[in-house]
Amino acid sequence: MQKDAATLFDEGIELFNRCEFFDCHEVLEEIWTPTKQPERWFLQSLIHFAVGFYHHQRGNFAGATRQLRKGLRKIQGYLPEWGGVRTAAIEQEARRCLEIIEAGGRVETFPKIEQFAAYRPQADGA
Repeated sequence: MQKDAATLFDEGIELFNRCEFFDCHEVLEEIWTPTKQPERWFLQSLIHFAVGFYHHQRGNFAGATRQLRKGLRKIQGYLPEWGGVRTAAIEQEARRCLEIIEAGGRVETFPKIEQFAAYRPQADGA
């Protein structure tokens, strides 16, 4: 039985918040693949953050930096909230982590994605 987008989204956020970034990216890509704009870049920004933190966990600092920068660019149009997520909070935390990584440090505490409402894809940007 195929899961709906809301169920997959919740699963992806739960995986992200448990620092299971590879699995998070796999789950969110299931939603992202068929999605159209404006929802597409919102999901893609979260996927970039997950992949960036996965790279960081594995010691690939160049990959982490590249993915976090992509996520930060794409999330700009979805601030301060989108799809039931406090996007401004994850944007701020991803920026904090990027600064640590660029300074040659290691992120000790990974950010969490804060949900304030159920995920509902927004096909019209409303």
